[in-house]
Amino acid sequence: MKNVRDILREKGTTVYSIGPDESVYDALKLMADKNVGALLVMEADQMVGIISERDYSRKGILQNRFSRDTRVREIMTVEIKTVTLSTDLQECMELFTEKRIRHLPVIENDRVAGIISIGDAVKGVIDHHQAVIEQLESYIKGQDARREQV
Repeated sequence: MKNVRDILREKGTTVYSIGPDESVYDALKLMADKNVGALLVMEADQMVGIISERDYSRKGILQNRFSRDTRVREIMTVEIKTVTLSTDLQECMELFTEKRIRHLPVIENDRVAGIISIGDAVKGVIDHHQAVIEQLESYIKGQDARREQV
């Protein structure tokens, strides 16, 4: 099974972030510009939260907050689940499911090393299963070829 390191090797380690005192509007604009669903909230090289489209919809829109007048720190999620480079995708999928989250920051040596989304993990699991299927098909074809020779 693939792990987080494999996923980041394929997708890259670029992480988009914003400061906690920036406006939610600026966060939403950055998410739209970068085509991502979440940003890490960083303060002095330390991750202090994560803000997602879900945070905005539940803690912004539904509470009648205006994105230009609301600071990121007011709606960000501060209890962040993280993984390491060696975390396998099965564990990531369990975290996504159990915690009902869509993004997992990757921490290695107390530093942000990347971020993976549920979509990245699903793609990794599908790729793994496809590779297993291809190996099994190759094995079966090899067995069939040997039988024909006998």
